[in-house]
Amino acid sequence: MVEIILIVLFFALLLLGVPVAFCIGLATAASLLMSVDLVPAIVTMAQRMVSGINSFALLAVPLFILSGVIMGQGGIARRLIDFAKCLVGMVPGGLAFVNVLSCTLFGSISGSAVAAASAVGGFMIPEMEKDGYDRDFSAAVTATSATTGLLIPPSNILIVYAVASGGVSIGALFIAGYLPGLLVALSLMLVCGIHARRHNLPAAGVVSFRQLVSSTARALPSLFLIVLVIGGIIGGVFTATEAGAIAVVYSLVLAWGVYGEIHFQQLYDVFLKAAETTAIVIFLVATSVAMSWLLAFHNIPTVVAEFLLQYSDNPIVVLLIINIILLIVGSFMDMTPAVLIFTPIFLPVALALDMSALHFGIMMVLLQPC
Repeated sequence: MVEIILIVLFFALLLLGVPVAFCIGLATAASLLMSVDLVPAIVTMAQRMVSGINSFALLAVPLFILSGVIMGQGGIARRLIDFAKCLVGMVPGGLAFVNVLSCTLFGSISGSAVAAASAVGGFMIPEMEKDGYDRDFSAAVTATSATTGLLIPPSNILIVYAVASGGVSIGALFIAGYLPGLLVALSLMLVCGIHARRHNLPAAGVVSFRQLVSSTARALPSLFLIVLVIGGIIGGVFTATEAGAIAVVYSLVLAWGVYGEIHFQQLYDVFLKAAETTAIVIFLVATSVAMSWLLAFHNIPTVVAEFLLQYSDNPIVVLLIINIILLIVGSFMDMTPAVLIFTPIFLPVALALDMSALHFGIMMVLLQPC
């Protein structure tokens, strides 16, 4: 009965347009009230929310969010776009290729799909429209290619999955995300190439060797952040959380000291925007952890695992079912609560099928924004 109330109330609130975090929190609180009295329900809800965000690994999330905001306003996106134009802008549909490559590069540096879509899309979509590209196509390319930043580290959602899974290494997830992220970017470029041929889209233009060298030199300091963060984690020099702090310092030095795009007066707005985004993410984490605990308390993950394994003993069939469910969930639920809620439900199934928790995490993160 409690499970039904939880699910029905959550979807009812979602259909009414209530923010996802409040949908999760209110549905969880109402379901708790069906089992215990008011005061114990409030205390339990508060305890689970606080314990859910009491994690050292989660400290990396606000740090990478802050570094992403600094990069978005620090002129880094424009330099990456210029670099991408020199690499792929000369082919038919060149600006679409530039959009994909720019979002991939910026997402891999900032660790945020939202930051990539905002920073790159704000410049690329008007540019693509000027060259005769359809606005819907331009927006679709930006939105889809920005999600590659969820896979290519440093990625905030991979950190959230590491916390939800209860033991998967953040460094291992970061390394595992590179190849799938690059494959997604290449697949998007392939689609853009086919679309460009069908609609005779123009090239962005040929660049000289001097322009290539110049744009590469301007982009290298930004690209070095990838080497700095991932190299430090893999080499054991610092943890993922410490890497977040280093990313903040490096991006601030780059945007303020090297590029001169951010001034002291703008830092308040930068920190405020990062704080607002962090508050939303952390509140989502807190309420999602509370809902995950309630589901576990009522043995939902075990019931789901037994049902799926009884339905079919074929690992491919079971994983396809999980994929379909995650694709549907990703179409209406934010990726952070989706990962936190469904990881405890589906991870035991994947482990029962001898699937690596690392592999499952990459699959889940890839499916959420689809």
